[in-house]
Amino acid sequence: MQKIIPFLWFDDQAEEAVRFYTSIFKDSKIESNTPMSEEVPGPKGKVSMLTFQLAGDEFMALNGGPVFTFTPATSFFVSCQTQQEIEELWKKLSEGGQVLMELNKYPFSDAFGWVEDKYKVSWQLNLAGLPQKISPFLMFVGEQAGKTEEAVHFYTSLFKNSGVARIERFSANEGGLEGTVKHASFFLDGEGFMAMDSSLEHAFTFTPAISFFVNCQTQAEVDNFWEKLCAGGEEGQCGWLKDRYGVSWQIVPTVLGELMSDPDAEKSSRVTEAMLKMGKLDVEKLKEAYRQS
Repeated sequence: MQKIIPFLWFDDQAEEAVRFYTSIFKDSKIESNTPMSEEVPGPKGKVSMLTFQLAGDEFMALNGGPVFTFTPATSFFVSCQTQQEIEELWKKLSEGGQVLMELNKYPFSDAFGWVEDKYKVSWQLNLAGLPQKISPFLMFVGEQAGKTEEAVHFYTSLFKNSGVARIERFSANEGGLEGTVKHASFFLDGEGFMAMDSSLEHAFTFTPAISFFVNCQTQAEVDNFWEKLCAGGEEGQCGWLKDRYGVSWQIVPTVLGELMSDPDAEKSSRVTEAMLKMGKLDVEKLKEAYRQS
């Protein structure tokens, strides 16, 4: 089971977007979709939750209504193996979208482009000569600019099988504040992530439209991640939180999915109602709701 799963919050286009993404990336498929529960706010008559794979990695998507907005502060970095592959992906992702950096040759890459697709999700495509791979990419802007290195070391201290692969800093006259992070590669529980600082003026920052869903096996694990990620941040509802850097996380016990997927609609409904009243998720209280007669 993948420990940390990127989670995308759409208004009402989740199913359409997921079908599009799984049609253009390699080793991709829709694994499950769940109808909207009556207890959960959002557009009725729509599939609410989808789990899917892109380039072999797990993702999740939700139809949650027009609450959050995607921004380029969180994008997905796609390593491509061939020129043909990157050009085909670029054509499909840019159709109906907005180009942030033209697909072109740059000092750091023979082919790179940054695009916001028609659903407003941002993608960075890079010709790496390696099999297709997708990594979340965090750009620290505004009040968070200059905090990338601190954040990277914080995140890698929380998860097992984590570490920093490379940190490259801006030198003078490179378009960023000298000494801040131009590019960082790191991994959390074996999953690749990237990050950078940007001291330029941006009209956006991190939002909960993209969060990171953390699968927890025990209540002790839930408690640990909740306490450490909430420190200096902001507690939310239903296992959601925003950390000190503004990045959103969902700290979720794996048993929740098992309880909510029970074929007995009354049991799953009681679990959902209990969850909606919680901040940090409580495994025993969820089980109590499930067992009620």
